[in-house]
Amino acid sequence: MVVDSLKKRTVKGLVWSSIERFSVQAVQFFVTLIIARILSPKEYGLIGMLSIFIGIADSLVNSGFSQALIRKQDRSEVDNCTIFYFNFTVSIILYLILYIAAPFIASFYNEHELCRILRVLGIIVIINGLAIVQRALFTIEINFKEQTRATLMAAIISGVVGVIMAVNGFGVWSLVFQQISNACVSTLLLWFFSKWRPIVIFSLNSFKGMFGYGSKILISGLINTTYNNIYQITIGKIFDAVSLGYYTRAKQFALTPVSGFTEVIQRVMFPVMCKIQQDKTIYKNVFAKTLRVSVFILIPIMCLIAGISKPMTLILLGEKWLFAATLLIPLCFSAMLLPIHALNLNAITVIGRSDLFLKLEIIKKILGIVVLVVTVPFGVVAMCYGSLVSSVIGLLINAHYSKQEFDYGLIEQMKDVAKIFLLSISIFIVTYVISNTIENSYFALLTALCSAVLLFVMAIFVFKFKEIEYIKSLRNE
Repeated sequence: MVVDSLKKRTVKGLVWSSIERFSVQAVQFFVTLIIARILSPKEYGLIGMLSIFIGIADSLVNSGFSQALIRKQDRSEVDNCTIFYFNFTVSIILYLILYIAAPFIASFYNEHELCRILRVLGIIVIINGLAIVQRALFTIEINFKEQTRATLMAAIISGVVGVIMAVNGFGVWSLVFQQISNACVSTLLLWFFSKWRPIVIFSLNSFKGMFGYGSKILISGLINTTYNNIYQITIGKIFDAVSLGYYTRAKQFALTPVSGFTEVIQRVMFPVMCKIQQDKTIYKNVFAKTLRVSVFILIPIMCLIAGISKPMTLILLGEKWLFAATLLIPLCFSAMLLPIHALNLNAITVIGRSDLFLKLEIIKKILGIVVLVVTVPFGVVAMCYGSLVSSVIGLLINAHYSKQEFDYGLIEQMKDVAKIFLLSISIFIVTYVISNTIENSYFALLTALCSAVLLFVMAIFVFKFKEIEYIKSLRNE
C-alpha cells in the first residue's frame, strides 16, 4: 500500500511538475520570440555577461540546504526556520557584494552600462531567497500544483512587462525588469499558496546538522554554475557582446525543451528516490524506466531541433540571428544528455554521498576547462562542439558510479536506449539535409517536420518500443 501510494504521488508530481515546466517554458519561449525581434543580439549579450554572477549568488543563497531539508527524514519547524533566516541573511550580503563589485565587472567587460544593470538586476537574489523554504516544503510533499500556479502566473505577468517595455524602446532594461517582475510575482504567490510561515527561531545545531550534506552540494552547485557560465564569460571577454548574444539565444533554444525534463526529473525523482533508496532492485527499476521514457520523448525532439535549426531561426527570429543556427546544432547534442546526467547524479546524492558528488564535479569541470582552452582559439563554433565533448566525458564519469551502486552503468543504459538513439540520429540527418537543400524557409521547415513525424511513427510500429507501454502505465495511474 505504501509503495502504491508513493507511486500515485510520484505520477501526480510528474504530471504537475511537467505542466509547470512546459507551460512556463512555452510562455517564456513565445515572449522571447517577440522581444528578440525587437532587440538586438548585443542587448541579450549584455544580460548574458552577468548571468554567472547572478547564478553564483543564487547558488550561495540556496547553499544546498533545500536539498538537505528535502533529504532529512526527521525535519522540524526549527530546521525550516533556521534555513529560512540563513538564506535571507546570505541573500542580503550577496546583493551588497554585487552592488559594490558592479563597477569592476563592468570594467572587466569594458561595458560601462553593466554597472547600473547589475545593481538593479541583483535584487532578484534577495527576492528568490525568500521563497526557498516554501519550494522545498512543496517538493517534500511531492506537491507541484501550487508551484505550477505561481510560476506560470509569474511567467505570464513578467512576459507582458518585458514585451511592453521592449515595444516602448527600453532596450536591455526590458529584459532586466522582465526577470525582476518574474521573481517578485513567483515569490509572492508561493507565500500566498503556502501555509508555512517562519517563526523567530534559529538553531545552530540544526544548521550544523544539515551543513555537512548541504555544504558539499553548495560547493558542487557553485562549481557547476560557474562552469555552465564560463562560456559566457569567455565569449563576452574575448569576443564581444554580439557574439555572446548569438550564443545565449542558441543556448536558450537548446535548453528550452531539455531543461524542463531535467528539472522535472531532479525535483520529482529526488524525493521519490530518497524514499526507496534502501531497496536497490526497486531503485534500479525506477531508474531504468525513467531513463527510457525521458530519452524516448526528449532525444528525438533535440535531434529534430538541431536538424531544422536554419529555417527555424530564420522564421522565428529573423535573418539577423542566423549565426545562432550554426551554434544550435552542437548545443542541442550536448543538452540532450542532461536528463541522463541528472539520473546518474541522483544515484550519488540519494545515497548521501555528497562528498563523492563534489569530487566528481571538480574532476569533470577541470576536464571541461581543458577542452574549452583548446577550442577557444578556433572560435565560438569550435567552443560549442567542445561543450559536446565535455558533456560526453562527464556522462562516462557519472555513469561509472551508477554501475557501482545500483549495477546499472552506462553500457546497460545505452543498450536500453540504443534504438531510440539510432532513430533520433536518422531524424537529424533527414531534417538537416532537407533544411539545407530547400531554399524557401517555410517549405523547408514544413517538409522537414512532416518527414520527422513520418519517420518517428514508422519506427514505433516497426520496433514496438517498450517506452510506449511505460507511458501508458503512468497515464492509467
